[in-house]
Amino acid sequence: MYLKMSINYSLVLKLAFLAFFFIPFTQVNAESDILIPAAPSLAASSYILLDADSQRILAESNPDVVLPPASLTKIMTVYVVFRELKNKRLSLDEMVTVSDKAWRTLGSKMFIEVNKQVRVEDLLKGIVIQSGNDASVAIAEHIAGDERVFAEMMNQQAQRIGMTNTHFVNATGLPAPNEHYTTARDLALLARALINEFPEYYRWDKEKEFTYNGITQKNRNTLLWRDESVDGVKTGHTEAAGYCLVASAKRDDMRLISVVLGTKSTSARADESQTLLNYGFRFYETHKLYDANTVLTTARVWKGASDVVNLGLAEDMYVTVSRRHYKEMKATTNVDLKPLAPIKVGDSLGVVNVMLRDKIITSKPLIALNAIEQGGFLRRAYDSALMLIK
Repeated sequence: MYLKMSINYSLVLKLAFLAFFFIPFTQVNAESDILIPAAPSLAASSYILLDADSQRILAESNPDVVLPPASLTKIMTVYVVFRELKNKRLSLDEMVTVSDKAWRTLGSKMFIEVNKQVRVEDLLKGIVIQSGNDASVAIAEHIAGDERVFAEMMNQQAQRIGMTNTHFVNATGLPAPNEHYTTARDLALLARALINEFPEYYRWDKEKEFTYNGITQKNRNTLLWRDESVDGVKTGHTEAAGYCLVASAKRDDMRLISVVLGTKSTSARADESQTLLNYGFRFYETHKLYDANTVLTTARVWKGASDVVNLGLAEDMYVTVSRRHYKEMKATTNVDLKPLAPIKVGDSLGVVNVMLRDKIITSKPLIALNAIEQGGFLRRAYDSALMLIK
């Protein structure tokens, strides 16, 4: 009897020890039932950590709370300008005449001079590196004629990207209560779009200083000096917004985007952002599983001019999982039963499921990679009869 009670007492002590020291620092991953360290809790109004390729959210707190973005607004400002460059409606060497309004704009400055002409490329660097409000207004007026009209262009792009809780009224981020706002989630989507669509211009985000008109100013993103993997994106600060930072870093083949809003100081926004990034890189890994537009499987087509259609993905497929569990994943393809012609390129005809420990962790639609026209009368009649049998 004594021996039996002694063993139970020891077991209770062990369980109590584990409960006290281990459980508060871990969480069960809902997708895979794997114990991983809990995401850090930050001293910020809102934050989010996103894998740029898989789009998996690794940490978040109040990501959809609407807040003033301050100078993080300029991420969208340059995004619109980059689209104008890509569509050849603007060139880097194009000259912009600085208006009195641009010159007088309050806040951080590039120190451009009224009625002087400045190259588009210099204005962009003045926005990206120096966070120049004057440069933002000058280029907005050059493109749209008026800053308010340019803000509507910003809103159009926000809708296209999927920024559902965002509205802009200026190109700078100067306060406009109840009119100019966004969320951490929306900013993460914007940063991802900027990085993916414009790598040739995004490289400016990691430049540590820029000199214009004899004045050298340093990039306010202090993580650029602290962490070599960080290569952007933008800082922001107003009294209402607090100290904010959208940061991105790439280590090996994994890119993470962090958004931290409403911290108390410049050092706090950097520290909290670094904490998020370190957490993501330490405990997760991202792998590319399949290329876009590559044949993964085929499907039997009924009543078509051809009886086989190639199936694949519309975009590259990435997956982010907790470290050391990549080899446990399995991918399966599920094809729709008896797809009928006609079939257009891009039609969804099934799904790719990625499983970890018998749970789906991500899915992508299987699409037709080639078109199949409707077959002739005899083919349709023959397949109709065959379908009845099968």
